[in-house]
Amino acid sequence: MKKLISLSLLLLMPFCMMAKEVKIASPNGKLQVTVNDDGGFATYSVMLNDQQVLLPSRLGFKADFADFSQGLTIKEDQTGTFTGDYRMWQVKQSSIRFKANTLSVTFENVKKLQMEVDFIVEDNDIAFRYIIPRPKADNPKCAVITKEVTSFCPNEGATTFLCPQIDPMKGWERTKPSYEEGYRADAPMNTRSAYGQGYTFPCLFRLTGNAGTSGWMLISETGVDSHYCGSHLSDYQRGGYQIAYPQQGENNGFGSTGAQIALPGATPWRTITVGETLKPIVETTITYDVVMPVYIASEEYKGGRYTWSWLIWQDNSINYNDQVKFIDLAAAMGYEFCLVDNWWDQRIGRDRIAQLSEYARQKGVSLMLWYNSNGAWNDAPQTPRNIMHNSIARDKEMAWLQSIGVKGIKVDFFAGDKQETMRLYEDILFDANRYGIQCIFHGCTIPRGWERMYPNYVASEAVLASENVFFSEHAAVQEPFELTLHPFCRNAVGTMDWGGVIMNKYLAPDNKGRHSRKTTDVFEIATAFTNQTAVQCVAVQPNNLQDVAQHELDFLKTIPATWDETRFLDGYPGKYVVLARRHADNWYIAALNAQKEPLNLSLNISAFNVKNLLIDEVNKKGLLTGSNILPLKTDKKGNLKLTVQPNGGAVLY
Repeated sequence: MKKLISLSLLLLMPFCMMAKEVKIASPNGKLQVTVNDDGGFATYSVMLNDQQVLLPSRLGFKADFADFSQGLTIKEDQTGTFTGDYRMWQVKQSSIRFKANTLSVTFENVKKLQMEVDFIVEDNDIAFRYIIPRPKADNPKCAVITKEVTSFCPNEGATTFLCPQIDPMKGWERTKPSYEEGYRADAPMNTRSAYGQGYTFPCLFRLTGNAGTSGWMLISETGVDSHYCGSHLSDYQRGGYQIAYPQQGENNGFGSTGAQIALPGATPWRTITVGETLKPIVETTITYDVVMPVYIASEEYKGGRYTWSWLIWQDNSINYNDQVKFIDLAAAMGYEFCLVDNWWDQRIGRDRIAQLSEYARQKGVSLMLWYNSNGAWNDAPQTPRNIMHNSIARDKEMAWLQSIGVKGIKVDFFAGDKQETMRLYEDILFDANRYGIQCIFHGCTIPRGWERMYPNYVASEAVLASENVFFSEHAAVQEPFELTLHPFCRNAVGTMDWGGVIMNKYLAPDNKGRHSRKTTDVFEIATAFTNQTAVQCVAVQPNNLQDVAQHELDFLKTIPATWDETRFLDGYPGKYVVLARRHADNWYIAALNAQKEPLNLSLNISAFNVKNLLIDEVNKKGLLTGSNILPLKTDKKGNLKLTVQPNGGAVLY
């Protein structure tokens, strides 16, 4: 028996000794990734400034033709460099330059079949994906990826800022999942998700380390198109969070939960952004750095602002005369667009929509029209239906939209991340581009690098958005929390159509009934700068021309929608945020406070050419009396003391 045990140990020893470790560091050397094949499992771990921020986490997947989740050995590795220099119009920065180091690791399984893992490592960002070569026998030439074991294991003690994934075919008219659940801030990792289905991307973590050190980590994915499904994270379990594929019930049960790809092929990129502060999280461009345009823009698309009747006036406003009022409002404010929401084909009619579009063009305004994506996967009744999911009907519709001068569409009610659904997004975008039409998506998934991949893509909702402030007082109470959270997570990885700078005091057409808005006017105005989307909704109402202070209206007329540069200055997710954004030569600094007490800030603004301050005014008793524009007063070094009121805001310009 002793001889048998000894022999077994001898047989195991060479395998253990063959375990290989490969490392790659960022250009500045501070961020390091280690890849290992110990025990036949492919793993990676991450260090930042010699502190571990991600414990050994799994790599690999299972396909219909092979298992690449175990029995793996590193056969080859290759390092290199990767640089980029490109321009974009829809995101937080217009001119983007980056440099990175790269690592490609080839793993072989027990059947001598191979997979590659490609890493791109910037100073605060990591992206990795799987490359699946065609086997040497030249078959199979296609594969189905049924499961990934890819995992993310933050160090012990990390807290989370996560949005739960909901069960499919739930909610209003069976329209979920639609990335519209509420976030929970600073929760322990082992907290079970609200529905037991894990969490939607992006996922934000506050890290703890040795000697009380801390940092931040944001996990997401990019480069998802018609060739793969979207993913999310599982609940926390031993070994961390694991990549989870769509649920079978999504898309009314139609379509695979895995991914069907041609070989050789590649998966999307999984991204990790880490920093000692929140600055790298807010300013990251990794979502766009590792993807490329899928097609050429048919024209030069431009951003702008839009008015929207539906948010406050709801379905009853979808008539010709009310839409004229909101077109006139857009023209009075100098805004570029007016969005006509659901039911327009029935309540206004196609002939009169063409007339309405001509009226808008005479006013210097372009229409955007709402569409239901749906035909077969939920019960949302709003029309136009049965157009966007059919290539023949869609092409005919796009040609008609172009002929009457419509410049954009908002397509709603997708619900799910299956490859079938990702293909529909891409098909809509491609067809729209052929006719010079920009696209906004609602009731949908997050964008995954789409701003660079699809030049006519504008933004997605994928958030518990402004309509909920109208629907319930609870959502109105939560608005400050939500909008001080998203610059660090949802909006950090992609443009976000939250849907409206709300200036009505009450969520009613007469600005008197229903529940009140819980934020100050300046808070709302500042959200135009903290929320990032290239076609920004400013949900002013016709009555606001009389009941909003003139200096606020004048300021609202000047707000940009596109940005050349974004800088994080201060903040904490769900509590407060201070961002600086530049449009051309003009800097704006916006602050939001979601806390119950006034927020006292100390900012150095010497690097920004700002001279004025839009701020909430309070009396000696601390009661809000309105807002004012004041000249900025700093010391000789450019330091500024600033107090932001509870649920209030400030804009420096």
